[in-house]
Amino acid sequence: MDNLLNNSMDEQNNRQPDRSFIPDLSFEELSETMRAAARRAGWNGLMPVQARAIPYLLAGRDMLIQARTGSGKTGAFLLPMLEKLNPQQNQTQALILVPTRELAKQVTQEAETLCGEAGLRTVAVYGGVSYGSQNEGLKKGAQIVVGTPGRALDHLLRRTLSLDHLKMLVFDEADRMLSMGFYPDMRQMQGYLPKRKVHTCMFSATFPYQVLRTAQEFAQEPEFLTLSSDHVYVTETEHRYYLIPGMEKDHVMVRLIELENPTAAIIFCNTKNRVHYVTVVLQRYGYDADELSADLPQKERERVLERVRRGKLRFLVATDVAARGIDIPELSHVFQYEIPEDAESYIHRAGRTSRAGASGVAISLVSGNEKALFDRIAKRYEIEMEQCSLPTEEEVQAVVSERLTAQLEAKLRARDKLQTDRSHRFEPLARSLAQDDEQWDIITMLLDNYYQQVQHAPPPQPENQEPAGTQGIPKSQSRRAGGRQGGSRRPRRK
Repeated sequence: MDNLLNNSMDEQNNRQPDRSFIPDLSFEELSETMRAAARRAGWNGLMPVQARAIPYLLAGRDMLIQARTGSGKTGAFLLPMLEKLNPQQNQTQALILVPTRELAKQVTQEAETLCGEAGLRTVAVYGGVSYGSQNEGLKKGAQIVVGTPGRALDHLLRRTLSLDHLKMLVFDEADRMLSMGFYPDMRQMQGYLPKRKVHTCMFSATFPYQVLRTAQEFAQEPEFLTLSSDHVYVTETEHRYYLIPGMEKDHVMVRLIELENPTAAIIFCNTKNRVHYVTVVLQRYGYDADELSADLPQKERERVLERVRRGKLRFLVATDVAARGIDIPELSHVFQYEIPEDAESYIHRAGRTSRAGASGVAISLVSGNEKALFDRIAKRYEIEMEQCSLPTEEEVQAVVSERLTAQLEAKLRARDKLQTDRSHRFEPLARSLAQDDEQWDIITMLLDNYYQQVQHAPPPQPENQEPAGTQGIPKSQSRRAGGRQGGSRRPRRK
């Protein structure tokens, strides 16, 4: 039954929304339309996330679903669209928000494979390219729009995109969208959503504090769905590690911070000398970092702790002793620059990100002589550690470039007519600099200065919202099924 009708009936009868358990769906139980679409994609069965999630999406339930890239999550939200969208209605009925243009292209391609034969048209909208082909696709009445929040907002402002007939809103890789700095765009986009209820689903590898709070703004009492058989609530810490050759920890740390873009993080070291060294490295690179060690003067210690209490410090570098008793509620990441000699200390460190019903990421930088100790810790506590490939400089450049493009486009949208007219004075200079290879250093310096200014300050976050982990998602509403806990999408598994 249509979700809007369900919602209306609930209001009329003063009943709570349906929270009943729905069993997994088999491939044979799919409609003929959905089975045919799956076969076009080369599927002969459903992946666990699809079997678990599709019944809830068909029922119109707002969901938070934990899933990694490669788990089949794209099919989990595309296949139900075959039943819920009307190909005869040439308006945008489904909006899928993604963090990067590359993912927008991938989702669009899969949507064309699964939904194209049913008459549903898909268009991708993302920044860094011209509006021409995107405008044309929207003008033809694409029922499915896949895009980054910034470019989708641009089309809404230009009135080339309308959400008046929207039926489904999907956030794909929600944690990464926030790490790319899209929260202000997502918040502004809310003003263009229909006043009626829209079926909303959020997919994420982890559900840290800020993702849970964002979910509260877009979904109505969402239910949580995870494939972890031993967690009935928001799953806890995701454990990743990187094998670091030689003296490369400094460079790898910087690359990981750029890729992960933590809301707040603690970086653990084993000694006060190493704490000071890592702090200096991060500060010299431009990060908002400060140190805390046992022998820090009391006045300096109070200054750092005050910044921590006020949420004004983004990166805290500390020893285990110094960080004991410090609570950072929005801590999304823990970095272990050095592996602790005491196995129990690893649990205390990693657990710092799993507070108030949220989840987080624990990343360990493991050198060759630390690998045996690290393996013993994993074996003792039966922790599934995911080994990830070291990010290349090219991968970091691609992420940073796309993030900066989104930031600049957002800045451009915020300018009024007088500011726009004023900037036109510099068009001849901009063209001249762009055409002269010897002047590129000026352009890169300006881009770097702006990126440092906006990126290394704490990103905007939802305000005045209780985390969904403590208010919006009671434990009784959580769903589970057999399978592995969802993980990250960004690093490549070896």
